[in-house]
Amino acid sequence: MSRPLPHYSVPDVEYLNEIEFESITNDDAVALGLIAVQVIREWDLNLAVEIVLGRDVVFKAKLKSTNSDNDPWLTGKAAVAKHFGEPSLLVKLRHLAAGTPFEERTDIDHDALKAHGGSIPLWADGAIVGTITMSGEPDAIDHEAAAEALARFVSSRNPSL
Repeated sequence: MSRPLPHYSVPDVEYLNEIEFESITNDDAVALGLIAVQVIREWDLNLAVEIVLGRDVVFKAKLKSTNSDNDPWLTGKAAVAKHFGEPSLLVKLRHLAAGTPFEERTDIDHDALKAHGGSIPLWADGAIVGTITMSGEPDAIDHEAAAEALARFVSSRNPSL
């Protein structure tokens, strides 16, 4: 069953910049990854998910037909989220809203930085400590699944929210 493609604007994604944790441990990253796998399975998606803390890949899963071809996308989207300090989809949308698509920037290594939806920075104690990144579906779906996994993780840590 295919999901309809969501349409996002800058305000739809900016709220993710406000999510911050006191800390995120390796165990937390694995818990987030398992929640992401649950979302992928529930939504019947073809996605790879990667949770990175610092420079360490703490959790990685490739479901359905995802494979090593997704690795450059996982890495490139995460690099954008870390570099700009915002979800990779938000970076893409901000460039489109400004009239300059990210792909047209000449000051960017487009092999290393991929402004496509699917990566969200993980903030703790005022700094980016990692990312959750998904790849395999259209980028709006990648983003939607990553945002849903993060929302469920936040809810699991703060049941009153």
